[in-house]
Amino acid sequence: MAEPASDVPRADDLEYDCLPETDQSFENALAKAHDGERLTVDDAIELLTTGTDVEGIDPGRKERVLRAADHRRQDVVGDEVTFVANLNNNVTTACNVGCLFCNFKDAAHTFETANERSAEVPGFTKTPAESREIVTDAVTRGIYEVCSVSGLHPAFALDDEHREVLDGYANEDPKAAYRRSNYKTPDTYAVDPGTYVEQVAAMAVDDVHVHSMTPEEAAHARRGTEWSYEEVYRRLRDAGLDTVPGTAAEILVDEVREVICPGKIDTQGWLDAMEAAASVGLGLTATIMYGHVENEAHRAHHLKAVRDLQARVDGAITEFVPLSFVHQNTPLYEHGVVSGGASRAEDELMIAVSRLFLDNVDHIQSSWVKYGDEGGLKMLTCGADDFMGTILSEEITKRAGGEFGEFRSFEDYVDLITSIGRIPVERSTDYERRRVIDPDESPIGPRLGPKADGTPLLAEESNPLPND
Repeated sequence: MAEPASDVPRADDLEYDCLPETDQSFENALAKAHDGERLTVDDAIELLTTGTDVEGIDPGRKERVLRAADHRRQDVVGDEVTFVANLNNNVTTACNVGCLFCNFKDAAHTFETANERSAEVPGFTKTPAESREIVTDAVTRGIYEVCSVSGLHPAFALDDEHREVLDGYANEDPKAAYRRSNYKTPDTYAVDPGTYVEQVAAMAVDDVHVHSMTPEEAAHARRGTEWSYEEVYRRLRDAGLDTVPGTAAEILVDEVREVICPGKIDTQGWLDAMEAAASVGLGLTATIMYGHVENEAHRAHHLKAVRDLQARVDGAITEFVPLSFVHQNTPLYEHGVVSGGASRAEDELMIAVSRLFLDNVDHIQSSWVKYGDEGGLKMLTCGADDFMGTILSEEITKRAGGEFGEFRSFEDYVDLITSIGRIPVERSTDYERRRVIDPDESPIGPRLGPKADGTPLLAEESNPLPND
């Protein structure tokens, strides 16, 4: 591990205003959870810590929280475990934000044509034509959702009008324009990513569901203008965007964001963008990325922010996705700020308390990419009911040091889900369409997509191997 950077404190040395201290008791909080009462932030802190009156996580108390969450899951959604046939098509790794938890990005200047070593950069940028080819191929195999989350490439603009505005700045003084809006003209780079509208339109193949444009990307798509988030999302919706992934949330408490992602939008900016997306008719998901420098109080306040947002957007959030921090190849770990990620007990409690606290969000997702097969199945007994998707390609977690591969077949899903006595269900992104799968059917493949006919997404011999 590298020596700590002089200007980056260790997690243990951080001084926060928000601390896991309450006047509530664990027993009272758990009783409220059992009775179905709406939980407070203090209740969530008690459950996440298994009691602030004890040091560390108490195994017996933890199991009681997990059982309460599993019972709540059964009451809300029953014994079905859902998943989707989807593809990840991240457009570019080029990014200059510098988040300390991320190893997906590559410094954008390394992709410039003037950089003699640009051909050696391990990252990528895809043109809209390349994105369309990738999605078209995946649609013929049966997928019906494409998820796209990308780095903040300096040449990215929302559309042609936005490009014109940004070019106006660059023509006056390119260096000043870059300082003002993180913009450089596309001809600066070896590959032009096009515009966000072009990329969304390229991925909208045969009515495939396009799940893209996080709040952070929306902020990037309006830089240098006075356009509202509503205007940005309206143009993206018209280009083919269907739903917005609630990533870039990390921890929705600014004193944490100032440590791990000071270059990103703040908590209010994230919430404003999400509300704007919902206001123009786009569906939403929400996430938390935990297990780094935050404490249980921060996690509890994050849950409260999501629950309040769900009330304001009239139930537009279809699922909540806890994402356990993968630390191995990230600056937070390399600089000695953190020594690891969340423990398995913390993972289980995060899933469980999400189920108990978010009483207006029906679906809690277990990420096999983050937890692995065994861990992912365990989370399905702690309150989760959704098991992600087939993915076909996954770059973000893998580049951070994740070890659990990048493809999951329908047959794998059925075997895993039935092994814990639950019911495998293929579902659409918005959960409106569902197909209960008979474990004895053969072959087992998707049927909800525009070109899905039950054929397995990939032949067994062509499945990509983990970490290839």
